[in-house]
Amino acid sequence: MTKDKSPVLQSPLPAIDDAEGDCVPDGFGPVVDAHVHLFPDPMFGAIWEWFSQYGWPVRYRMPVMELLDFLFRRGIDHAVGLIYAHKPGVARDLNRFMAQTCQGYPGRLTGLGTVFPGEADAAAIICEAFEMGLAGIKLHAHVQCFDMNGPEMDVVYNACAAADRPLVMHVGKEPKSPAYPCDPYALCGAENLEPVLKQYPTLKICVPHLGGDEFAAYGRLIKNYDNLWLDTAMVITDYLPMKNRLPLGDMRIDRIMYGSDFPNIPYAWDRELKALENEGLSAEQLRQVLSENAAALFGIERISL
Repeated sequence: MTKDKSPVLQSPLPAIDDAEGDCVPDGFGPVVDAHVHLFPDPMFGAIWEWFSQYGWPVRYRMPVMELLDFLFRRGIDHAVGLIYAHKPGVARDLNRFMAQTCQGYPGRLTGLGTVFPGEADAAAIICEAFEMGLAGIKLHAHVQCFDMNGPEMDVVYNACAAADRPLVMHVGKEPKSPAYPCDPYALCGAENLEPVLKQYPTLKICVPHLGGDEFAAYGRLIKNYDNLWLDTAMVITDYLPMKNRLPLGDMRIDRIMYGSDFPNIPYAWDRELKALENEGLSAEQLRQVLSENAAALFGIERISL
């Protein structure tokens, strides 16, 4: 992708008024949603307003406990909760919020913490998050504007690698919006991530959205690096205008995880699950994508049924 390519989010995309199912599709085994956003109510409200102006209408606006109950009642067996700090000084409170939320869903919710790269006490913030029981760290380059190869990132990489905890980083170039405070095309991309994978071979990294939209490049990276995973969030639903996606069956399937991006989606909660039914995956491959790969990466010992 060239840096002068028009961003996916030039203006808000429309909602899709598709029908939603009452439960996960028939024949699916356990389902782990590896990409569920959990924020305190005031922050969720601000995020949803941003999406309304610059992204797409968020269909499921509900408090955290309601949204988790919504998923679990419909057959999602386990969720991985993601959060990110939009500025320095808020990560500790967000991590406490995530840890407290997880306490309400023992065996069903795995929470990740966050940190703002370069902030004071970043290493201590990460260690405290792990001591609270959080299973990894989530970063978002479009919001936090970090350079993957900048010196401030070594603190994050070393802390996660030392604790053997995964790092989920939204470092794909898309979906880019002019409303972001930095240019994701300049900061992100497979060519910027590969040096990190080489330098930190024991650091487990997950890039959401299949690396959108550098699908071929990320397909190569997960083939060549055992420390990289991808999730499917939003890019297999035929919603975002990215048309060069590789079929999941052509990628390294033991490094692909189902993730929904719930609740920040403009269509039915199960749209992506229905799309997975049409990917042509074998039963074994589908089990890997729906639960086994996420369980292995995030240390989920038991998937509640």
